[in-house]
Amino acid sequence: MADKIRVMIVDDHPLFREGLRRVLEEEEDLVVEAEVADGEQAIVLARDIRPDVVLLDINLPSMDGLQVTREITASLPETAVINLTAYHDEEQIIRAINAGASAYYPKEVMPDKLIFAVRQVSTGQHVIDDRVLSRSEVNSWLIEHSARIAPLGVADDTRLVPLSPREMEILQHVARGSSNKEIAHELQISQQTVKNHISSILRKLNVKDRTEAAIYAIRHGWIRLEDTKPDE
Repeated sequence: MADKIRVMIVDDHPLFREGLRRVLEEEEDLVVEAEVADGEQAIVLARDIRPDVVLLDINLPSMDGLQVTREITASLPETAVINLTAYHDEEQIIRAINAGASAYYPKEVMPDKLIFAVRQVSTGQHVIDDRVLSRSEVNSWLIEHSARIAPLGVADDTRLVPLSPREMEILQHVARGSSNKEIAHELQISQQTVKNHISSILRKLNVKDRTEAAIYAIRHGWIRLEDTKPDE
């Protein structure tokens, strides 16, 4: 028999944890390894038992659930996190996925959907709006949806852009989903030069990857929604 998917539940409501446990353990391929009610304890325990999947409430005592998500996914890249919350909106989903979550669901999610998501994320996939996405597809989704909601509350501080004109040009290509090779070809520069510019962009914006950099630029009004669309 194949190894079971090992799950850890993080929620400060005992009845909700018990309900989750019962739902999960009805499945032959799932096992609940641990339950914890506190965010800081969750980080310590996750590092100790290294579960395959963590079901994590965003609203936790002592520590924000998104920060817990960041801590767990940063230190345990093989562990997938599914965020659960009472509040379900697109901006929250973007924040959760950007923090490292592999899926995001309201707490009233149907059991079959949650079980499906647990199985998918345990293999390295992501599940958003019931769609199974690869890491590259998630990056494209983040950029597209961040661009769509950015006008709702973005601060236009284009005068404070810390990037050079060339870095801004490269960042626009990144937001379109272009690879380093494609950017190098388009701008007639080497791939190494593209990599150097992207490293500089990440450092200046204090973000961890190219997707975060694109989202940061969109939210600050440096790149507009139409800039992220490929040229016709």
